[in-house]
Amino acid sequence: MSTPPEPPQQPSDAPAQPSAYPYPHPQSPPASGGPMGFPPAAPPTQAGQQSVYAQPTLVGQQGGPPQANPYAQQGAPQQVNPYVQQGPYPVVGPPPTGRGGGAGKAVLWAAVGALVASAGWAAGVFLLGGFGTDPDLRGYSAPANLCNTADYSSFKDEYPDTDGSPTHNTLEDDALDQGYCSISLKKTSSTYADAYLSSQLDLHKKTDPGPEFTATWKNYDDSHTGYDVDTVTGIGDEAYLVSDDTTGSSSSGSLYATLAVRDGWVTYTMTYSAYLSSYDTDEDPPKLDEVSDWLKTDAKSTLDDLRD
Repeated sequence: MSTPPEPPQQPSDAPAQPSAYPYPHPQSPPASGGPMGFPPAAPPTQAGQQSVYAQPTLVGQQGGPPQANPYAQQGAPQQVNPYVQQGPYPVVGPPPTGRGGGAGKAVLWAAVGALVASAGWAAGVFLLGGFGTDPDLRGYSAPANLCNTADYSSFKDEYPDTDGSPTHNTLEDDALDQGYCSISLKKTSSTYADAYLSSQLDLHKKTDPGPEFTATWKNYDDSHTGYDVDTVTGIGDEAYLVSDDTTGSSSSGSLYATLAVRDGWVTYTMTYSAYLSSYDTDEDPPKLDEVSDWLKTDAKSTLDDLRD
């Protein structure tokens, strides 16, 4: 058997040939060519240089025909080096600082938007009513005795006799201040009361009475048969006159009328009632239109007096 010729020796100052081994940092063979024709191990790749370890390397004599890697499996799919990170590689940089960059501007505008939204929410709570909303009492205060403050002077021409013992009571609470007064109305010739007049003032200090007030008085005729409801303007935020007149052309029957007023969170009602029979000495009781006008005049005057 003949011995294959030795490969020519490379000059000592010639650069080392790259390795055909597909993995980084293989164990280097002897410096001189061995019987299998391995060249010396390639030096480590410097930063910025292209790696040659994942590419097939020609092995053979200088100037001779190129030879394929004898250790590469023929016809097999190309193996990917598991130790080399595959591209594309993400670019990692510092977070946006907001100085001139689009991302920075986006962060800035997001912060501004959050502040504007918070301010709008606070304004909505203040305007529409929310946490810690002060009661809208419009300067009203509840007197110790509403009978001394309620004006009913419009009725005194018809009922000049003054009630010597009117009924009154008061309520003071963190949620509600209330005053009530009931007066008997008598004509000069009468022994007993010919009619009754009552007033009630409510200062709501915790909740807005508006929705319930409207539901109660505006729809009064829906739940009370025979009553009429008329909207009254010019007194408070809203007012309603609820009435029931069964006297007709006779001297018997009943006449009932209530004026309910809401001004902010303050409500005031003034009610007139008279019960007639053939035994009564009052032969000329007032009509509903007259009573309605008296209630409107005196209710407006009373509310003016109760405001500080």
